[in-house]
Amino acid sequence: MAHWLYKSEPSSWSWQQQKDAGEKGTEWTGVRNYLARNNMRAMQIGDKGFFYHSNDGLEVVGIVEVCALAHPDSTAKDDPRWECVDIRAVRDMPNPVTLKDIKANPKLSQMALVTSMRLSVQPVTDDEWLEVCRMGGLDNPPV
Repeated sequence: MAHWLYKSEPSSWSWQQQKDAGEKGTEWTGVRNYLARNNMRAMQIGDKGFFYHSNDGLEVVGIVEVCALAHPDSTAKDDPRWECVDIRAVRDMPNPVTLKDIKANPKLSQMALVTSMRLSVQPVTDDEWLEVCRMGGLDNPPV
């Protein structure tokens, strides 16, 4: 299983809205960056990811999982270049992990959230996954 980070502005799509989408989950639409799209193409069912509130909050607030493989993005109209996956909420992060705390942790200095801040869908290494989960108070993180 791979790990990912999904960024969303809470005013556009919040963690609460993601949880309210229920077991069915929702399309992760609107991504218009080739690298982020390619990241979604690489995802597999069951891959876990961090749900990150960008701009307002700047923190990892929850964990999601991929529940549908890459498919045409329904918001892309007739432009077949853009695809998305579906994700569903798995659990809250017991203690949200702030960008400030991530940047202050030497173990996370190479994390894409630190080095490629603008990328909306990013890979997370296994070690980064475990460290952010530890920082957030998850003793037995979902893998």
